[in-house]
Amino acid sequence: MWYIFWFLIGFGFTTAGGVTLLVYLNIIPIGVTLAEFFIFILHRPESYLLPIGVVIILVTAYVYPSKSKD
Repeated sequence: MWYIFWFLIGFGFTTAGGVTLLVYLNIIPIGVTLAEFFIFILHRPESYLLPIGVVIILVTAYVYPSKSKD
């Protein structure tokens, strides 16, 4: 049961981080260069939700016990 909980937490983090990065793409048309954009992204704490969520999902999928017994 805990595997499903952690998977959903990771999915939520990934979704929130992805949406945040998409929203931040709107600052590019106002004259911000790509280098300034990436520096801005690196200083925003909510931008780290995407990689953290992906890591949680991958760890949960890797650790999830299989039903087959060899």
